[in-house]
Amino acid sequence: MATCEVCGNDYWLTFEVRTVSGDVHTFDSFECAAHKLAPICEHCQVKIIGHGVEVSGRFFCCGHCARAVEAEHGAQIRDTVGARPA
Repeated sequence: MATCEVCGNDYWLTFEVRTVSGDVHTFDSFECAAHKLAPICEHCQVKIIGHGVEVSGRFFCCGHCARAVEAEHGAQIRDTVGARPA
């Protein structure tokens, strides 16, 4: 058994997440993994669990937050998740 690095639960169904940088993390749930690894929106400070938006190396939870901070790229930022096709 392994121990979750977030909550400390010793659980037989833990899993490992390997990041691009080569770090290895052990978790007992997706909730703990998201708590530890999910990026934070630079505008509203929520954890970005979905796709989010990246502009100039900065992460945002949605197009609205990205446009609020990245005025220079505002017209180019699109929040397309869930958009209806034309």
